[in-house]
Amino acid sequence: MISEAVGGADKRQQFTEETAGAALREACAVAGIYPTGAELLRLGSNAVYRLPAAPVIVRIARDVDAAAEMKRAVAVARWLATQNFPATRVLPTVEQPLTAGGRVVTFWESAQDREEYATVAELADLLRRLHWLEEPESLHLSYFDPVGKLWASLRALDGAPSEDAAFLEQRVVRLSKEYDRLDFVLPFGMIHGDASIGNILRHRDGHAILIDLDGFTLAPREWDLIQTALFYDRFGWHTREEYEAFVHHYGFDIMNWPGYSVLADVRELMMVLWLGQQVATSEKSAAEFARRVASLRTNGSRREWGPF
Repeated sequence: MISEAVGGADKRQQFTEETAGAALREACAVAGIYPTGAELLRLGSNAVYRLPAAPVIVRIARDVDAAAEMKRAVAVARWLATQNFPATRVLPTVEQPLTAGGRVVTFWESAQDREEYATVAELADLLRRLHWLEEPESLHLSYFDPVGKLWASLRALDGAPSEDAAFLEQRVVRLSKEYDRLDFVLPFGMIHGDASIGNILRHRDGHAILIDLDGFTLAPREWDLIQTALFYDRFGWHTREEYEAFVHHYGFDIMNWPGYSVLADVRELMMVLWLGQQVATSEKSAAEFARRVASLRTNGSRREWGPF
């Protein structure tokens, strides 16, 4: 049983403000950039810092084995630049990714002076444009395996109660079977992989850009639409008007697709398992994880889920 192995993350994998800060200082020393005034914007799958003096964004991966993934993200960013696609740009003066403090670190041009998100309508426009692009073989994008991702995330649970882990394992088993029976209708091809309002920023010159390119992969395009629908339909994080604008700009309503509920369940479970990897190191994450698992158990409302 997967649940029997939960809670055994070794010390080198703990990802806290302290360990991320140490990696930041070491990486900046290697890159020749001063970390003075570094501002921690978020601590999730990556620790994201803004260095106001540069200005530069530094991303430090939670996964200590993320070198290949970050190398691909850098390659994707450079290729998107050749396509004049509105996306985050890597800092050209630093050889990357680099390793510091046992973590994989990348440096990016800071697109804004203060954090401001764009709109879901602009997200739809960028996704529609992205989905028309044909990826070059040089990117070596992998095929997205959501079932494998669910199992990997389950194994990575750190500090979750064993009864919760057992419940989530049963849910992974069921959804794995249901996912395998889905009949996708949109073309298969390159996707962002984590397309949501949290990954589209307003550039200081006014236009919208995609960020967080780590998840670029090959998959049914429905994957890039599911989060916006989920955020509207189940969580209430988007208004009806916002979601209708998203559908209008992209040209397809995933909620009318028969496989919507299964895909939404899979994506929702990924969100829960991701939080479960932070239970041991974050009281806030532990509380939110418990809230989400309880709502899955009872099929209760997701409206109380907090965004992370």
